[in-house]
Amino acid sequence: MAGWVNRSQQDVIDYLQAENRILRERLGDRQLRFTDAERCRLAMAAKRVGRKGLFGIGTIVTPDTLLRWHRRLVAQKYDGTRSRGVGRPKTAAEIERLILMMARANPGWGYTRIRGALYNLGHEIGRNTIKRILLDNGLEPAPERGKKTSWETFLKSHWGVIAATDFFSVEVLTLKGLVRYFVLFVIDLKTRRVVIAGISRRPDGAWMQQVARNLTDSHDGFLRDARYLIHDRDPLFTDAFKATVKFGGVKTVKLPVRSPNLNAHAERFVRSIKSECLSKIIPLGERHLRLAVTEFGDHYHMERNHQGLGNRLIERSRGHPWNVGRVECRERLGGVLSVYYREAA
Repeated sequence: MAGWVNRSQQDVIDYLQAENRILRERLGDRQLRFTDAERCRLAMAAKRVGRKGLFGIGTIVTPDTLLRWHRRLVAQKYDGTRSRGVGRPKTAAEIERLILMMARANPGWGYTRIRGALYNLGHEIGRNTIKRILLDNGLEPAPERGKKTSWETFLKSHWGVIAATDFFSVEVLTLKGLVRYFVLFVIDLKTRRVVIAGISRRPDGAWMQQVARNLTDSHDGFLRDARYLIHDRDPLFTDAFKATVKFGGVKTVKLPVRSPNLNAHAERFVRSIKSECLSKIIPLGERHLRLAVTEFGDHYHMERNHQGLGNRLIERSRGHPWNVGRVECRERLGGVLSVYYREAA
């Protein structure tokens, strides 16, 4: 019986070998492409046959290839790289934000000083880690960083004594057609209070010098408590204008070329008055323009909420509880500007 079974198995093997030879002759030089599942099946079967047995069979691939596939299967079974992190753990995002905040707010702080400040907050961080984080974010070491004062640092250190000024133009419809008027305004950066310094068709040096006197008046000048006035490179900010402002105790700071972001608060006011008021009306003469600008100024200070101030008003009316009474609506410029308030009982 055993001999008959062996002969039957040998006949099957001879048939399969003959079939494999015919298939390989048909394929010629073309190379077969196996899927991962096919490689897995062949590798497991090849392991049971063994190296010597494979050499006696006309396999599609070499015995070394089949055994190499099997070794790869064993290696993948015990491969733990997927469950293991890559390299050193990354610094927590919260700690990285603290490092950048300290470095930007304190240009003179070195790596060791920042490390000590973090230790006081319960974070143990190495100097090289702090150095790498600062370099990755484009921050130089303390000696170099301390020599350069950024605009952000300058504004924060002088907050409350800085004002900014700028022009915007308005096309006014008159009997002679469209006439361009220039509006000069000044904004206090801390409180966001704005004053219209002047409106003119043809502003010149003498007009600007008179505006400077009005702004720096010791009794009611808008700049009487300011120490710095930011302005762009408009030629109307003449040397006479700067000298008059300086005589009033205010130093002018000229912005670099093409840097509107450095005067962002003034630019935002221009956007507000144009989008919320001037773009919705047609100014009919200078008097109508002055009325519209004045009405928006009152609305801006007492009725309009400001995101930069925590979405609050610049000036809140006093004497009446804000959450008592019937809700009413007040309109300005025929409904262009409106505010809701509670009527006093």
